[in-house]
This record gives sequence, structure tokens and C-alpha cells, in this order.
Amino acid sequence: MKHVAIIGSTGSVGTQTLEIARMNKDINICALSAGHNIELLEKQTREFKPEIICIGTEKLASELKTRLRDMDVRIVYGMNGLLEVAELPASEILVTAIVGMIGIRPTIAAIKAGKDIALANKETLVTAGHIIMPLAKEKGVSILPVDSEHSAIFQALQGNRHGDIAKLLLTASGGPFRGKDTEYLKHVRLSDALKHPNWSMGQKITIDSATMVNKGLEVIEARWLFDIAPENIQVVVQPQSIIHSMVEYKDGAVLAQLGTPDMKLPIQYALFYPKRRYLPGERLDFTKLSEIVFETPDTETFLGLKYAYEAISTGGTMPTVFNAANECAVGKFLKEEIAFLDIYRMIRDCMDRHTVIQNPSVSCILDTEQWVYETINNRR
Repeated sequence: MKHVAIIGSTGSVGTQTLEIARMNKDINICALSAGHNIELLEKQTREFKPEIICIGTEKLASELKTRLRDMDVRIVYGMNGLLEVAELPASEILVTAIVGMIGIRPTIAAIKAGKDIALANKETLVTAGHIIMPLAKEKGVSILPVDSEHSAIFQALQGNRHGDIAKLLLTASGGPFRGKDTEYLKHVRLSDALKHPNWSMGQKITIDSATMVNKGLEVIEARWLFDIAPENIQVVVQPQSIIHSMVEYKDGAVLAQLGTPDMKLPIQYALFYPKRRYLPGERLDFTKLSEIVFETPDTETFLGLKYAYEAISTGGTMPTVFNAANECAVGKFLKEEIAFLDIYRMIRDCMDRHTVIQNPSVSCILDTEQWVYETINNRR
């Protein structure tokens, strides 16, 4: 029996993790958490009967206690609640499906408690990779990537030596505005940006895909996950989302992981690694595949990728600034308070105004996040 805790169970990755649990009867969901979606969390709790659940606020926790008074479940809330979920003795692996830098402290707590991490919360490594990866090594726990691209690289690395890697090739779909120019982007609406051509994802990551910030975050994450210098990580646009990423070795061989766009594959692989299990769904039919297209990303139009390489090259707190400024800006765009291109403007402004601190602690990272939010919200 695999004992699994999930933070972010009501989001896209969280709900798909629970789909896998339904298909594999030897998965026990022992903990769940959500931010504010109390209705879905209640349904999940009644179905999976976890030992503990966490919700965002004390008020919501009180409402949940009333709703679930007929069940034997411990209900906690806020950051302290997330830490309880992360450290739960009964769990073996924590799925970090939560969005944002709120995932840093629970991930660290889970690692210290000896839990393996199925990592979908990219912000954790983007901002604190220099803390997370050495800690995981010290505690002897595995960081198993759930992002389709990082999972693809992880799979392509199996059976090979790290020293034989020449470079990593992260693939990108190009998002809904692939091939468009800056003039076009001046006029796009929220509804346009939320129409991803291939993947069904949460709103924040879908906007990040449209700006290509998401691919930039993945470059930073890959740098820490696979201990590869940023200059040896290349992004290529692969519009069909069939090749999920590749590894080029020093002898010229390139190993790729291919498949239909389905997030359940990398989630299940992380949960049962190194074993593979049957997963129902559409299969890639090579007889119907006429071509696989590759393109160079347009980093002058889609500045998210350009800024990400700058942030990781600068290091220290700059990736935190890049990430936090994007989080804040995307939040405003989702509320239709700013235009699409304002996302780039806000990121650029914060990066230009920031004084970098090298080798930041967790508290320094969180203070930097707060500085970014204050900087953006105080600007007129």
C-alpha cells in the first residue's frame, strides 16, 4: 500500500492524482489540503477518508467541521495546517500540487520528516532550489518531478550517467499566442490567454504558458533538479506537445520521452517510480503522425523566457523576484485589472529595482516575495 498526502488536492494536478488513486486500489490517501474550495474538499474527504485535511482559513475550517461532523477526520488550517499535512507520520510521499511560494515551507518540512516528494510546485525549486536539493540529499529522500517536461527528462536519464549529459532540451507548446507579435499581444483578452491549444491546466499555469514564463520557471527548476548549468538547458517549441522533453548526451545521442498530452502519466510515474503501471487513455499512433515540428522560441516577443534566463544567471534572490512578480501580475491579469503585456512590465520593473542577496535563507526568500508584492501594489 502506498500512503500519499496531497497539498493542493482541489487543483488540476491534485484532482488528477486522485483519479490515479481511484484506478489503483493500493493507494491510500491519508491527507488532503485545499485553499478555499470547501465543496470539493468535502467531497474528496468523504470519498477517500483521509486522516487529516487542511483548508486555508480558520473560518473555512469551522465550516468544514460542521459539514463533516459525521466523519472521523482531523481538520486543520493555514500554514500550520499545511505543515501538519506535510509531516504526517502515516504518509510516505507528499504530492506538492499547491500553486505558489506557499509550497516552500511544507516541502521542506516533509523532506525533514523523511517523505519523498512528488513535485508539481515549481516555485519551490525556482526560489529555494539551493536549499531543497541539498536537504533532500542529506535526508535521503527522492524529489520526483511531476511536470510533464521534467518527468520526461527524468525518464530519459534512467540508466545513464550524469557526467555523460551534454544538454537538456525542454519542449514548449508555444501556448495560445504562438507565432503572434507584440502588436497582437497588446489587444489579447483574458479569455484568449486561457485557451491553451493542448493541455488542460489551472488558470495561473495557463497564463504562464501564454507568456512563456512557465517555460522560464521550468528552466530554473531543471537547473536544480538535474544539477545542470543554465547554458546547457535549451528550450525548443514543439507545438503538438508529443515530445515532452529530451536529453542530449555527449556522444550525440538524443533520448526523448513521447506520448499524448496527459498529466496523469507523469503523476503516476512519480507515485510508483521506478515501476510502470498500466494507465488507460489515448495512445500515440505513429501511423497517423505526419510530422513533428520544432521551432525556436521568440524571446523578444515572449519575454518570460528571456527574463528567466537572466534571473537564474544572476542567482540569489533574483529568481524569487522573477517568480513573485509574475505571481502578483498574473493575479491582477486574472482579475482583469491589467493588460497582458503589463505582466512583463511588472516583472521587468521589479527585477530592475531589486538588490540581489546571494544564498538566501527561507525567511529571506519570503521577505523578498513580500517586497515584490509591496513594490507592485504601491506603484501607480
